[in-house]
Amino acid sequence: MIPPLAAEPIFFLGNFAVTNTMINAWVAVLFFVVLALIVSRKRAVVPHGLQNIVEWLLETGLSFAESVTGNREQAKRFFPLAMTIFLFVLFSNWLGLLPGTGSIGIFQLHQGDIELIPLLRPASSDLNLTLAMASFSILVTHIFGIFAIGIWKHANKFINLRGIAHAFPKGPMAVMIACIEFLVGLIELVGEGAKTLSLSLRLFGNVFAGEVLLTVLSGILAFGLPIPFYFLELLVGIIQATVFAVLVLAFASVATMEPHGDAETAH
Repeated sequence: MIPPLAAEPIFFLGNFAVTNTMINAWVAVLFFVVLALIVSRKRAVVPHGLQNIVEWLLETGLSFAESVTGNREQAKRFFPLAMTIFLFVLFSNWLGLLPGTGSIGIFQLHQGDIELIPLLRPASSDLNLTLAMASFSILVTHIFGIFAIGIWKHANKFINLRGIAHAFPKGPMAVMIACIEFLVGLIELVGEGAKTLSLSLRLFGNVFAGEVLLTVLSGILAFGLPIPFYFLELLVGIIQATVFAVLVLAFASVATMEPHGDAETAH
């Protein structure tokens, strides 16, 4: 059966539906909480074993973040958000490839038919989750921008009323330019919504398409045929997690830049 677009509810807590994608996300969160507790309790001055692996992973991620932002201090500031997203997306995507995911579940009555509802489904194949992650990420980039350059300067990137007010003493041409900059700012504001949709739909579309592909191939021939595509999905999981994290880093870097006009004035 082709997986539906919406995540399927497994059980209810009162009126709150707990879906199979939500269970997948909880498993991923629980894994990293347990991992963090284990590593923090066995810290040593000279790392070894699991601590060595975790430190290598974090140092590699920080170096990569620095290559994206071009600034060590900015990389340190944005790294916790970007790395958390990367690890969560990667692990939840790979978790959806484990044997039993999509085939082990419970039978429920749906529209008069008995259907198998999988207990686990990749978390990123739920548009609600990807939209929430994208919205939160864009919101945090704006918070970074406010702390970096101030709320007034950051707001003027999108609603440039100050530019119009300062343009009147300079003549009609300056007022016209200021009005154009005001309209450009409104376009930038719309672009923030487009960023959110782009981040969420890209991740959701790729992961959900992979689920559909594997389901169809397993229905044609369960033994052997889907195996090459499982390796492809492993690669897709890395790529999508990296793309999401890199875009968040890029958006955060842009959000902390001075407005164009202010930068020229300061120069």
